[in-house]
Amino acid sequence: MKLPMSRQIAFKSSILAFAFFLSCGPGFGASAEDLVKQGDVYDLKLNPAEALKFYLPAEKIEPRNAGLLLRIARQYRHQMADAPTANEKSRQSGLALDYARRAVALAPNDSEAQLSVAICHAKALELYGNKEKMEALRQIRTLADKAIVLDSGNDLAWYLLGRWHQRVAEIGGLKRKLAEMTYGELPKATNDDAVKCFRKAISLKSDRSVYYVDLGITYAAMGNKGDARKYIEKGLTLPNMGKDDPETKQRGKETMKALN
Repeated sequence: MKLPMSRQIAFKSSILAFAFFLSCGPGFGASAEDLVKQGDVYDLKLNPAEALKFYLPAEKIEPRNAGLLLRIARQYRHQMADAPTANEKSRQSGLALDYARRAVALAPNDSEAQLSVAICHAKALELYGNKEKMEALRQIRTLADKAIVLDSGNDLAWYLLGRWHQRVAEIGGLKRKLAEMTYGELPKATNDDAVKCFRKAISLKSDRSVYYVDLGITYAAMGNKGDARKYIEKGLTLPNMGKDDPETKQRGKETMKALN
């Protein structure tokens, strides 16, 4: 039975409207708040591609929302970790850093904003040349310190500062001296300070596996095998909570093998 012309037109209009709705992507017509909430679901699942499908449309509505910009920066850092090539890693890193810096410009006294820029640099160190790497190491230290001044209870800032001490302390004396002669001095770094920072992070948040694992790795570098095993084993029993947790746990396992 053939529909009347008016019914045919109405039906076609409904189909076109539905197709337009689908083409508009996730969250069409939703508020920025609703989009952020939907993106947060995927953020917690460590699924950056899906999270960005909601965060980026929310940014178009609220481009000066610092908290949203920090969320987007985090997704690009996650995508950087999974990128198949150095060029793609560099591209994702640049996007993450841009969003983090925009958040700092909007909220300079926000501890998380300062920390976000530091994390961006920390994750991109292997992509930098020697000069850039030395400058990034200085920036990481400065920004981590500032994040802690702004919020002394920021456990992730204490952890990042511990990682900074751990990493810089690993650089051999001669190698570091030569680098500093060319590119400028770095602040003093020691494994003792790394231990203090990791312990502080643990006191603030006792269920993060990487805090224990890196504390154990630092003890191993100091020749304290007993505490190294104790803390690495503790960290390995805790669930993963962050994108980098599996990689850190693998470093812990390798350290444990070297202790045997």
